[in-house]
Amino acid sequence: MASRKTLRLLCGFAGGSAVLVLAAAAAAGEQHRERSGLWSRLTVLQAAQPTWTPGSPTPAPTGHAWDFNWDKRDPSTLTNGKKKENTAEDPSSEQDNGKPKATRNILLIRHSQYNLSGNGDKERILTPLGREQAELTGQRLAVLGLKYDVMVHSTMARATETANIISKYLPGVELVSCDLLREGAPIEPVPPVTHWKPDAVQYHEDGARIEAAFRRYIHRADPKQKEDSYEVIVCHANVIRYFVCRALQFPPEGWLRMGLNNGSITWLTIRPSGRVALRTLGDSGFMPPDKLTRT
Repeated sequence: MASRKTLRLLCGFAGGSAVLVLAAAAAAGEQHRERSGLWSRLTVLQAAQPTWTPGSPTPAPTGHAWDFNWDKRDPSTLTNGKKKENTAEDPSSEQDNGKPKATRNILLIRHSQYNLSGNGDKERILTPLGREQAELTGQRLAVLGLKYDVMVHSTMARATETANIISKYLPGVELVSCDLLREGAPIEPVPPVTHWKPDAVQYHEDGARIEAAFRRYIHRADPKQKEDSYEVIVCHANVIRYFVCRALQFPPEGWLRMGLNNGSITWLTIRPSGRVALRTLGDSGFMPPDKLTRT
């Protein structure tokens, strides 16, 4: 009799243990599923990141090396403006004389808000808010205290009017117009967009012109330039974004991935070595929030 009670007691303990074991197993299974879901999400996140080696916490480089002769003005490849030829003479002194010594600072200004419903370029002049924006941009350039050398602007009405307003705050700075800086379609964007689709002819014509503008205005200083320069270019969003991609040696077809407010300032610095830095992109923090537009 006692042995039966003992057996039932042991079985009770065993049954309770089985319940505990089953509960623990269920909890462990739930934790495993949670961990599995977490790891699957982490796998998705990791797949979206650049690859890196196990021994390095930083992504491996994926692009090409920097081309120091991107503007075809690297003094090591030039002699008196011509490509260096093999010679027994030591050209080092001539190269030293031909090396740029100054830094060029190029401030790219997007025109202010304009009348989108105008019939043709002449009627697409600045709105009252656009004129306020140009005043604010002019004031901003003035308080920077830089010694500006020249202001070049697109010949389109909205850029010309913006430049004329800004020039009031930069007395003595030469004002020059240039057709190459007119708005256009520089290159077919990647990824493509559905709301704006110029035809192939427009890309072909505008692209060549805007590339010509880049080569004219974006390059290292001439060796004869002794002091750093500050040049203002008033033009358009497409032109500025293309210039930035080209100057930084980014894929130029990525230009439409950036956005620029009206009257904003984009600042490129070009060192004598050919290095390029983007100091600001579309800076409009000097404007009150209610004055910001992107038309």
